[in-house]
Amino acid sequence: MSTQSLVSAIPAAASPAALAHFEASFAYETDCWDVHDALANGKPDFVLLDVRGTEKYAAGHVPGALDLAHRKIIGSKLAEFPEDTLFVVYCAGPHCNGAARAAVRLARLGRPVKLMAGGVTGWLDEGFTLATGPD
Repeated sequence: MSTQSLVSAIPAAASPAALAHFEASFAYETDCWDVHDALANGKPDFVLLDVRGTEKYAAGHVPGALDLAHRKIIGSKLAEFPEDTLFVVYCAGPHCNGAARAAVRLARLGRPVKLMAGGVTGWLDEGFTLATGPD
């Protein structure tokens, strides 16, 4: 009988590889706390997109977020923003891939993008409130 768990059955990456991986992840993701901090301090240097759809946006969204469903992300919808605008996208939470789909669309359009890890679920888990109704 083996005493090795499923966790350790596949060895962890060597420390240099793990370091490179985890450092690189910050180029692709941010977290709810950092987004909240930037918004609360009036220092958002990004555009926050709620990519879940208008109905879910109206029911509750991160204050300051714009409503733009991932399926509707096209060049003409972004024309008002300078080419180097950083977009931060979020969806319902870790169980939803809408933010990843939005990030793919933005990247294909040549736009800088990060995903807000945790989405609405993470936002609420941090104790932050949602705004309701259309912006």
